Amino acid sequence: LGGSGSPGTTPPPRGPWAQEQGPGPEGGPWGKGRYEAVKKHLGAVGALSKQYWRYLACRVWQEGCQEEEKQQEERAAGLIPSWSFPLVGQDYLEILSAWYCSFGKCCETGDCRIINNITGLEAELSGHLHGQHLAKEVVLRAVQGFLQSPRPPKALVLSFHGWSGTGKNFVARMLASHLYRDGLKSDCVRVFVSLLHFPHHNYVDSYKAQLQRQISETLQRCGQALLIFDEAEKLHSSLLDAIKPFMAQHDSKGPADQQRSIFLFLSNLGGNTINEVALDFWRAGRAREEISLELLEQRLRLELQEAAENSYAHSQLLRENLIDFVVPFLPLEYQHVKLCTRDAFLARGLPYTEATLDEVAQMMVFVPKEEKLFSAQGCKSVPQRINYFLP
Repeated sequence: LGGSGSPGTTPPPRGPWAQEQGPGPEGGPWGKGRYEAVKKHLGAVGALSKQYWRYLACRVWQEGCQEEEKQQEERAAGLIPSWSFPLVGQDYLEILSAWYCSFGKCCETGDCRIINNITGLEAELSGHLHGQHLAKEVVLRAVQGFLQSPRPPKALVLSFHGWSGTGKNFVARMLASHLYRDGLKSDCVRVFVSLLHFPHHNYVDSYKAQLQRQISETLQRCGQALLIFDEAEKLHSSLLDAIKPFMAQHDSKGPADQQRSIFLFLSNLGGNTINEVALDFWRAGRAREEISLELLEQRLRLELQEAAENSYAHSQLLRENLIDFVVPFLPLEYQHVKLCTRDAFLARGLPYTEATLDEVAQMMVFVPKEEKLFSAQGCKSVPQRINYFLP
C-alpha cells in the first residue's frame, strides 16, 4: 500500500534534528553545529533507552521498581526534567509493552493472543465470500454482538449447512484469523474433524472423555475459545451430547470474559433443501438475495430434526435450542465461480484475463442437468484448476 504522497516527490526531512541541520552543500561535510545537535539527540536517545529498559524490568521481572517509582515521584514534582523531543513519552511505553506482549500473554488489557478484528472480518466477508448474503449477515452480526456482550449467558453456537465448496470452512478460517493473532494455529482454537479424530464408533466412550478433556483444557487456557467441528453430521450423537454442558447457560456472576467461547458446526446436511429453495427462486425469476433467513432456517430445522437416528440432528442440541443460528450456505452459480477463480489468481500473484476466468469456470460441473445452474463442487477445486493455465 502506497503512501499519500505523489510518485517521484521528495519527502521533507524528518527527525528531531531536522530543523537544526541548517544549509549546507549536498554530500558535503557536516558543520560543527549539526554534529553537536546529532550528538546531543543521540545521547538523549541512549538515556531514554536506559529509562525504558528499567521500566520494562520493573513491569515484567519486578527488578528496580523502587528506583523507577522514586524517579516517577521526582518527575511529577518537577525535580527531574521530562523528555521533550518528539515521539517520546507514554506512546513509546505502549509500543514497548505491545512488542513484549507479542511473545506471550502479558497484556494488562487482556489476552494478547486475541485480537477480535471485526472490521477486518467484515471487509474479508464482503470482498471474498461470494454468493452468500445470508452467511455474511448472520455470522458478522452474531459474532459482533456476542463479543460486545460483557457477560454472555452462554456460548455462541453457529451451525453451518450447505453443499461442499460453498464456503463453510472458508468462513471458519476467516473467523479464526480475525479473532486470533495466530489464526487456526492459535492455542485458543481447536479443530475437530469427525472421520479423522473419531473414526471408530467402538471407541465412543474413550472419544467422549478425550473430547471433554480437550475442550476443558482449551477453555481454561483461554478466556475466549473457538471450537470448530467439521463434518459434524458424521459425529456420533453421544459425542455431541458430551459437549452440551459447555454450550449451555452458565453463571454470569464471574469475570466478564469467563467461559466466553464460540462453537462452529460444519455440516453438509440440509444442502438439498437449501438448493431447492434457491432453484425455486431462480425459476420464479426472483433474485437469490431475496431469500430470507427465516424461510431457510425454518425448513432446515425441520429437515435436521427428521434426520436418521444417531446423526448430528438427533443430538439434543437442536431440541434444547442450544444452537443459536442455523446458517445456510447457498449453492454457487457461474458468476460466483468466476469470482473465486479471480481471487485464486490474485492470491498467487498470477495474471489473468476474463477469457481465462471463463475457461476455468467452464471446467466445473453444473447441476441440475437441465438448467446447469449450480456448481456441484462450489469453489473447492478452483485453486487446483488454475494450474492448467500456468506457463
